[in-house]
Amino acid sequence: MVMRTRQSQRRRQVLSRERIVETAIELLDAGGEGALTVRALTERLSTGAGAIYHHVGNMNELGQAATETVIADALPWPVASGGGAGGSGGAEEAGETGKAGRAGRAGKAGESGRAGEVGGSRGPRERPEDRIRAVALGLYDAATEHSWLASRLAAQLTREPWGAVTPRIFESMGRPLRDLGVPRGDWFTTTSTLVHYVLGATSQNAQAADDVPGGAPPDTEEVRAAFLDTASRAWRDLDPEEYPFLHDIADQMRAHEDRAQFLAGVDLILAGVTASRPR
Repeated sequence: MVMRTRQSQRRRQVLSRERIVETAIELLDAGGEGALTVRALTERLSTGAGAIYHHVGNMNELGQAATETVIADALPWPVASGGGAGGSGGAEEAGETGKAGRAGRAGKAGESGRAGEVGGSRGPRERPEDRIRAVALGLYDAATEHSWLASRLAAQLTREPWGAVTPRIFESMGRPLRDLGVPRGDWFTTTSTLVHYVLGATSQNAQAADDVPGGAPPDTEEVRAAFLDTASRAWRDLDPEEYPFLHDIADQMRAHEDRAQFLAGVDLILAGVTASRPR
């Protein structure tokens, strides 16, 4: 009787909605959108299609749930923070717990360090600029880790802005922008500009990873270095009279680091926001 009870508990755990969503994320990470099929789920979970659909209505709903789960883990300030600009301590701890869970699922030793870098010693008194950078980097790192995420974020932003993901991103970006002193009439435009930059840059980075056969092999850095070297040499081979600027930045392009460049773009936008504030 005890053994049967334990087996039943394990079955319920495996067939829970949370477990199905986690498995969907694993399949998406391993093979992209095409890998998320009912057949793949049933094989991975050792169950039937009926059990899957008992917990999720259809595959689109499952894909949305996977996206929502990754975003909930990635954003350092959950929306349910009690209304303050920086959020309550309990909400922040909940965000850290989620990120730790994501690190465990990914099985990457560096993920916990990256989460700490993004989160830092957060609190209500932290500068709005730092909170914006943390949200931006959280999204960037999530899209880098999950190459399928960026396209889904873009689709939800344009086709279903009332879903769970877009409001969470706008709220996480908008609160600190509001605290920077952006005039109320400019809140939507300013937040939209920043969100579109973040999602556009993360989408470009994710697309670059997808272009490598197999998604993200161990030699990705070597492949990237070879690609940038080829591009840099091509720029230097251009007519210097016609393309003097490209000649000047060819070496900078070859040596640039994507994540640092992404953050520099965020800082450029923030500098513009700060400079345009009413005084």
